[in-house]
Amino acid sequence: MSEAPLLKVDNCTIRFGGLTAVSDLNLQIGPNDLVGLIGPNGAGKTTVFNMITGVYRPTEGNISLGDASIVGKKPFKIAKMGIARTFQNIRLFHSLSVYDNVRAAFNMHLRHGIALALLQGKRLHDEEKEIELKVMEILKIFGLDDQRDCDAKSLPYGDQRRLEIVRALATGPKLLLLDEPAAGMNPTEKAELMKLIQFVKDKFSIAVLLVEHDMKVVMGICQRIVVLDYGVKIGEGTPEEIRSNPEVIKAYLGAPVGGTHA
Repeated sequence: MSEAPLLKVDNCTIRFGGLTAVSDLNLQIGPNDLVGLIGPNGAGKTTVFNMITGVYRPTEGNISLGDASIVGKKPFKIAKMGIARTFQNIRLFHSLSVYDNVRAAFNMHLRHGIALALLQGKRLHDEEKEIELKVMEILKIFGLDDQRDCDAKSLPYGDQRRLEIVRALATGPKLLLLDEPAAGMNPTEKAELMKLIQFVKDKFSIAVLLVEHDMKVVMGICQRIVVLDYGVKIGEGTPEEIRSNPEVIKAYLGAPVGGTHA
């Protein structure tokens, strides 16, 4: 990572009562990095996501986006600053249409306020038209425009995953956090997901931090991998370095990865 970091996690620790979930974590992500965060169940991966997005506040340490600390900020403010996420369990607005799921994400950057909305002025009309065009543009990019009026819950599982990523991208993030995006997918869907993540990173020029158990997905697309075990970082490096790291093999992989470990 030669550029100045987009995200910096500096010596972060979080405790819940007597349990230390994450201990003294240091992590940097560059503006166009694709980084994997792996480890056994309970290693603290989702807790890291929750600290970065403001759900949890670290007990010690600092997290910054660019030059600004985000510790103590509300999740919606952190999202507005440029961090978006998806969840291991899909959290779409299931009773809303595909269009309305993505449309809702654009509310974060609306320029008009309640007074203009009540007056129903031309500026409001123009902005709503602009947003409609943006929604349809991003749906078309991801092949969901033909399903714009379908309820989100009626989509096939893979399309629901894709829609959740599209909704996150509609907030205009600098950093996208993907929590177990391959969960529940078959091999064909996983292959498509790998292409989609790489496409998203390149098309939108953003950084991606990926939590994933499927090693084929992680090793296949990530430039760098960070490994947690019991909340402690035990390894960081390229896929090749992680495959052969004795500590990582002992704690998580079980054997050098040849592309078949899941």
